[in-house]
Amino acid sequence: MIRHDPASALGGIGSPAVAGGGTAVIASVASAFPDRSYSQEEIGTLLGLENRVVKKLLSSPHIQRRHLYLPEEDPQTGRVRSESAAELHAKFRDGAREIGSRAIRAALDSASLSPTDVDYLLCVTSSGFLVPGLSSLFSRELGFKRDLVRADVVGMGCNAGLNGMNPLVQWVRNHPGGVALLVCCEINSAIYVLDETPRTGIVNSLFGDGAAAAVLTGYHGNGTGPAPSPRTPRVLDFESYCIPEQWDAMRFDWNAAAGKWSFYLDRDIPYVIGFNIREPVETLLKRNGLDLSEVRHWVLHSGGGVVIDSAKSSLGLEEHDVRHTRSVLRDYGNISSGSFLVSLQRLLAEDCAAAGDRGVMVTMGPGAQIETALLEFGST
Repeated sequence: MIRHDPASALGGIGSPAVAGGGTAVIASVASAFPDRSYSQEEIGTLLGLENRVVKKLLSSPHIQRRHLYLPEEDPQTGRVRSESAAELHAKFRDGAREIGSRAIRAALDSASLSPTDVDYLLCVTSSGFLVPGLSSLFSRELGFKRDLVRADVVGMGCNAGLNGMNPLVQWVRNHPGGVALLVCCEINSAIYVLDETPRTGIVNSLFGDGAAAAVLTGYHGNGTGPAPSPRTPRVLDFESYCIPEQWDAMRFDWNAAAGKWSFYLDRDIPYVIGFNIREPVETLLKRNGLDLSEVRHWVLHSGGGVVIDSAKSSLGLEEHDVRHTRSVLRDYGNISSGSFLVSLQRLLAEDCAAAGDRGVMVTMGPGAQIETALLEFGST
């Protein structure tokens, strides 16, 4: 287990803020997806998913549709053609540029900002690899300023959105009036492999394409930075939890037979996550003088139906607590690092949080890793 205690750096409830530090506010959240969506039945037919276990997964009600960049179907076979490694790479680059740019524009518009207002851009992905990275691609496409601070978090998996948010929170707290932008962009169809194995079929039955962006700003109570609204969430604290003995339960391996990278998910990992998730959440809350009963809002990664069930049981949550996590999985599948931001977007759109409410965000992924963050709504 690996822990860190960021409260001294971030200034959680009851802990001192860093010198000159202020409040880190999530000013807006937006998402974007490929225009074309498919039912699970359509995907099973197009990809030729015939394995009994995979077909059972496709018939589960947890996922109803996914937005994907799929090639055109062969009119003779009714299936999409297999894509080469080079074509998958190009799909990642072009798809990320399209939906990532849309998510960025929507998040900035919602906060009444433009790309030239952004000081720090951090991009997260695990579904492709570019040098220079996505942050450079978006900088070129959208006209960010030349002194933009850029960073790319690559290969950390579904938990990585909170890994990326953590340094941005610290940065905006220490830069009065600064604007930071988190972008999670995943073209998961660029890691699809078409074969008859349950391993690839399970991946192909679960993951969708999507991008999400969040604008973070610093409010310093002295006229510097935009003042939050009564229901704006501020980020108070983070807690990480690593399960190193499960390092290979979720992994990306080279598939020599296919000549492509192939993702692997251990069938027991949802239960491993559920068994361990309570510890980092309780550590986070205890450090901030809270317990589980005081958390009004939950934002969990939409990892899969069993993952949600396992986390819900471990944390003692009601179905209402995971309604947005469920709906994101239902409408889009698992979109990896950006899933939790889409759930947060739906929570904010619901406009149900009152000033002073506490919320917890949880993501989980390869490592095996669990990330948590504490929110407070409306209070400065």
